[in-house]
Amino acid sequence: MTTQRTSGRRKQALAAAAVVAGLLTTAACGGGDSDGSKNGAAGFDAANNKVAQASLAKKGGTLKFGGAQDADSWDTTRGYYGFAWNFMRYYSRQLVTNKTSAGADGAKVTPDLATGLAKITDGGKTYTYTLRDGVTWEDGKPITSKDVKYGIERVWAQDVLSGGPTYLKDFLDPDGKYQGPYKDKSADHLGLKAIDTPDDKTIVFHLPKANADFEEVLALTSASPVRQDKDTKAKYTLHPFSSGPYKFASYSPGKDLTLVRNDAWKQSSDPVRKAYPDKITVKFFSNANDLDQRLINGDIDLDLNQTGMSPQGRTVALKQHKGNLDNPVSGYIRYAVFPQSVKPFDNVHCRNAVIYGADHVSLQTARGGPVAGGDIGTNMLPPSVPGAEGQKYDPFQIAGANKNGNAAKAKEELKACGKADGFSTTIAVRNNKPVEVATAQSLQASLAKVGIKAEIDQYDGSQTPGIIGSPSNVKKKGYGIIIMGWGPDFPTVQGFGLPLWDSKYISQSGNNNYALIKDKKIDGLFDQYVNTLDAGKKTEIATEINHKVMEGGYYLPFTFEKFINWRSDRLANVYTTDAYSGMYDFVNLGLKSSK
Repeated sequence: MTTQRTSGRRKQALAAAAVVAGLLTTAACGGGDSDGSKNGAAGFDAANNKVAQASLAKKGGTLKFGGAQDADSWDTTRGYYGFAWNFMRYYSRQLVTNKTSAGADGAKVTPDLATGLAKITDGGKTYTYTLRDGVTWEDGKPITSKDVKYGIERVWAQDVLSGGPTYLKDFLDPDGKYQGPYKDKSADHLGLKAIDTPDDKTIVFHLPKANADFEEVLALTSASPVRQDKDTKAKYTLHPFSSGPYKFASYSPGKDLTLVRNDAWKQSSDPVRKAYPDKITVKFFSNANDLDQRLINGDIDLDLNQTGMSPQGRTVALKQHKGNLDNPVSGYIRYAVFPQSVKPFDNVHCRNAVIYGADHVSLQTARGGPVAGGDIGTNMLPPSVPGAEGQKYDPFQIAGANKNGNAAKAKEELKACGKADGFSTTIAVRNNKPVEVATAQSLQASLAKVGIKAEIDQYDGSQTPGIIGSPSNVKKKGYGIIIMGWGPDFPTVQGFGLPLWDSKYISQSGNNNYALIKDKKIDGLFDQYVNTLDAGKKTEIATEINHKVMEGGYYLPFTFEKFINWRSDRLANVYTTDAYSGMYDFVNLGLKSSK
């Protein structure tokens, strides 16, 4: 997610609960061999990459979400948490959206407001869509191509609507000539030249350069229509105007949110949404343990944030309610990254020394173990991204011979970088992420054994963009190792790796290329990727980019992250989807009873 991306906060609010070693045995054994299905629960992992109890979904009832964190914004332009994008499909539509399918198929794009996928011409630079009949706003007025254009133009108004993904701006106006609708001098405030609306049903996008992932970006909620007369600018988050089957009834930030049916929405105009419940409620909790208890009690159907249960709730759930749980791969990678501006990490051998010196099993344990934390990460491409090879690609033998660290190899690398006696450095870690602090402590302990002395500096996690996102501050503070995590904005190597690895994305604030990678081969591969329309070739390039990143020793991957997520006995048509990094797909959840 570009200059507006804020690394680990993106797409999901991250799990904040500390992991205690005593709970890990329970998590690993999972309370026995039984799938724990009882009381109408579908069974352990029944909705993980497959649909559970689809035929039991009834029209009606109230679907109840709970969350330990509110969205960064409910404005479709500004939201950047994955759970918010997932939830926004209740009240916002796009020209195209992700399929309502389990697993990898859910990451594919399907028509929504448009009658079909794009008609692509001019060597991949022109995309044309026609809007389907009967699409309306919550007041019954038709949704027009101009509404779609205006909604997209709002992405340019970063001075008023800061946050949210800016891919559309980067792809359609890379030189930054357009100033956004609020500064637009044209009478209709629709002056973005890259988009034509020849009539109310037709919209044409003109890209200066072809981009193989443009349609994936149009599937993000930042491409939702917004009607000019309903645009309340910075206040839009309090009451977005609905184009979907539900509309805002009430919202108290940090307390609760209620959606009710949008009577103007027509099922015949929407091939994506089933709109099973009559009402959808969200209650926000300040304490994750309180939320977990309410889930276990049956008061709430599922966790809005989709970041997994905290250790206390997870332990109870695995012992007593295993049939209500799924254990999806999240799409996130957790890792340490080495800024090359901080000596001696300008030397690849010193970077490699940390990778070999780390105890990877201990790091996995600190993150929650194999069930709640995830598989040991061996490279930097998440399993949900085409081109990923999972643990098959393990150039440092992180999950193999060196899984507990390799002191001899670490010392060899130290000698090669001129630091045979070791060196001192600082690990930067967010203070509001106890599981990350536990990871830093694990790394600190294993590095001490090979002569690398690491102090831990816990910084204010809410200030990430100005602290680790500022290369000058990183250098000043001597942050040689940064603990972080990242998941794809959309499941391609561009949607995951561009802001992390392409030199064009190094910025002086809000930077996410923490390693300060300036590799002409990597940059060239990204340039090649965006101009490649063949899916097989794109996959090959993605694999090659990942290999180049790992060969540079810029990262120490910890885990391919997994969660333990709860679904209530009442839920039907439940499945996880790669479109939202292993979360449940919210949009077509139903209840078994209309009560």
